[in-house]
Amino acid sequence: MGNNQEKEAHQSHGWVRKAHNVSLEEVNSSIDIPKNAGFWKKLFAFMGPGALVAVGYVDPGNWATSIAGGAKYGYILLSVILISNLIAMLLQEMSARLGIATDMDLAQATRASVGKKLSFILWILTELAIIATDIAEVIGSAIALNLLFNIPLIVGVAITTLDVFLLLILQKKGFRIIESIVFVLMTTIFVVFLFEVILSHPQMGSLLKGYIPSKQIVTNPGMLFIALGILGATVMPHNLYLHSSIIQTRKYDRTLAGRKEAVKFAKIDSFFSLTVAFLINSMILILGAAAFHGSGEVINEIGDAYQLLSPTFGVAIASTLFGVALLASGQNSTITGTLSGQIVMEGFIHLRVEPWLRRVITRLIAVVPVFIVTWIFGETGTSDLLLWSQVILSLQLPFAVIPLVIFTSDKKKMGSFVNPTWIKILAWFATIVIIALNVFLVGYILMTGQDLG
Repeated sequence: MGNNQEKEAHQSHGWVRKAHNVSLEEVNSSIDIPKNAGFWKKLFAFMGPGALVAVGYVDPGNWATSIAGGAKYGYILLSVILISNLIAMLLQEMSARLGIATDMDLAQATRASVGKKLSFILWILTELAIIATDIAEVIGSAIALNLLFNIPLIVGVAITTLDVFLLLILQKKGFRIIESIVFVLMTTIFVVFLFEVILSHPQMGSLLKGYIPSKQIVTNPGMLFIALGILGATVMPHNLYLHSSIIQTRKYDRTLAGRKEAVKFAKIDSFFSLTVAFLINSMILILGAAAFHGSGEVINEIGDAYQLLSPTFGVAIASTLFGVALLASGQNSTITGTLSGQIVMEGFIHLRVEPWLRRVITRLIAVVPVFIVTWIFGETGTSDLLLWSQVILSLQLPFAVIPLVIFTSDKKKMGSFVNPTWIKILAWFATIVIIALNVFLVGYILMTGQDLG
């Protein structure tokens, strides 16, 4: 079958993307894939989208919970991090496959299926989730600046608005540069925590045993609450929209064979990057367990861990490196949040605005509540706002996960790229688990007004 025939056969399934409605048009198909190169050269060309997606799984908002879980219960909750990551790998692979198979991102696919009015409502909900993500990034960066340079939180919040201009500079340099910056920041976070874990001398036997699920997690209420906190934030809604779009930045052949090759390399890219995110999240909990479990220290916030790391290890730089990793994590979220905002605005309501304007509006909407709360209530208020931002993310999650599973399980829409039966079963099971945990988390927080951790 020739190239044109393959394209026609592909487009006869379900959707036909309009030529003028391309996901992230300014960077779509902008990164060349070598035609007659070997496996490793092609893999390198495809590597990058996974790193941007993995950023969402190394969020400052989850650090305190993981450290507190390790400090309170040792290594036992490592199995929860493992299960969470496996679910994330499953959903992100489906997201990338949707983008490759249909030439549409998740927002565009949803718009094509539900119509204009419902798409507008879903866009509003998704925008709230992106703003909530941005709030977490602002707070994380402000806390890092406070810990590293003793900059007051309110001043740190104001400084975070400047990263808008940093991103604009990066965008002009090309999408590959953005991916490279994110990769460097992720590598920084990984190296810092690896160093911290080595300093902490973890008990390897107990550590490895922690990856085996234990019934104690379910029977111990305090442990269950922290486990739900980790699992409940497994998938960030914007990551599903993001991955389905940025995978299309690669200039692979839009033929059946070209798409199959793209799916293969996207799987490897996603698996590798999410494995790095899994190792980082594991090391955060291991650090909490090795440094603070059984010490009598109460670790409830990121600042507590920062203040105690150097005295605990007897190494002055330990706390500083922790702060650097936190700052890197916050800056990573800036990049992915901006891209996600552009994707959902163009996909759901077909509205295109200049990227700098879109970024300024999103950041100001996020900064204003953080600034006001920090001014009035100080650090405690900031922690509460971070909690409520997570509640908003939890509420929005089903509106991204359910369409993704439905679309990728539809033979008419996906053609030969449809989910096999075993993937469908796993995906629906994971979806039900995620939604149930999020409902529980939100219900608990609304009723008690406190975090599960």
